[in-house]
Amino acid sequence: MKTKVAGEGTKAKPWKLRTPSGSAEYEMYRAEDADPPAIVCTVGKTELRYRLSAIEDLHAMLKKHGDWMALGSADEQKPAAEGTVEAWGRSTKNPVKG
Repeated sequence: MKTKVAGEGTKAKPWKLRTPSGSAEYEMYRAEDADPPAIVCTVGKTELRYRLSAIEDLHAMLKKHGDWMALGSADEQKPAAEGTVEAWGRSTKNPVKG
């Protein structure tokens, strides 16, 4: 089953999303003109930026991994659980070195 996502993924019409628990809303859009190109996440007044290449890097890693992998959900000040997507994202062994 696909989840319907409102918005177009642009700054003018960002994707309107909800956390997995459904308890909070946030917005995201692609900023391809940023340096480096980014995915921008806005939660309340907080703006987070992630490299746009992270999507392709993650896809390649998951294909290589070849099996199901937990996402992870540690606070930023705590270590990520080993073997999770989150731990890979923080690792110096990923394409952008963490």
